[in-house]
Amino acid sequence: QVQLVESGGGLVQAGGSLRLSCAASGRTFSISSYAMAWFRQAPGKEREFGAAISRSSGTTYYADSVKGRFTIFRDNAKNTVYLQMNTVKPEDTAVYYCAASAYHGYPKRTYEYAYWGQGTQVTVSS
Repeated sequence: QVQLVESGGGLVQAGGSLRLSCAASGRTFSISSYAMAWFRQAPGKEREFGAAISRSSGTTYYADSVKGRFTIFRDNAKNTVYLQMNTVKPEDTAVYYCAASAYHGYPKRTYEYAYWGQGTQVTVSS
């Protein structure tokens, strides 16, 4: 059974930084064999794509809303994916979810992801 467990959320002031972690586990589950992504969902809004790292080359792709401020990266030895959030804004306030997909490239739609974490709350104060 695959488990994705997010951590690192909390309250941060606008302009500050935060690092989210997503620890993956499962008997044969390896993050290097999956496209990994971070999505977020603000109150009353749909879940939206934020950033992804491809399953093979490890190249990355970002939504325009976070490009230049957020960085997704992974540590294969720890089977963990991270989201470094810099220069955060109040509009970044949301529950952040880690997800894994067997698709190639940079899947951006929720239905392309088979595995999800429980989410971690990020609140940015102005």
